[in-house]
Amino acid sequence: MVRLFSMTRGRTRPVGDGFFDLISMIALRDSADRNDQLPTPVLDPEHHAILDLCRRGALTVAELGSYTDLPVSVVRVLLGDLHDAELIDVTRPVPLAELPDERLLREVINGLRAL
Repeated sequence: MVRLFSMTRGRTRPVGDGFFDLISMIALRDSADRNDQLPTPVLDPEHHAILDLCRRGALTVAELGSYTDLPVSVVRVLLGDLHDAELIDVTRPVPLAELPDERLLREVINGLRAL
């Protein structure tokens, strides 16, 4: 059994702007898109487990936490490592402030129904 803080090397947050929402979609990055000048990272077994899960298709952060039996906080730190190594792509959810107004959408729907 490995203590959680040793998996993250004592870190409690991902490096950089690596905030991963529970519903952020994580997918493997195409090897053609990876920067070849980056050094090859040394990955722990937990990193490999996340990469193996993502090979089947994009998953959310919450799903990765569930499938790996790791707390989401640990998964976020590990995802930050993978993102810095340019091994994964992250699709973040649309912020609520950028979503269209519900009233406007209802007016569009009503206008379409009137046609």
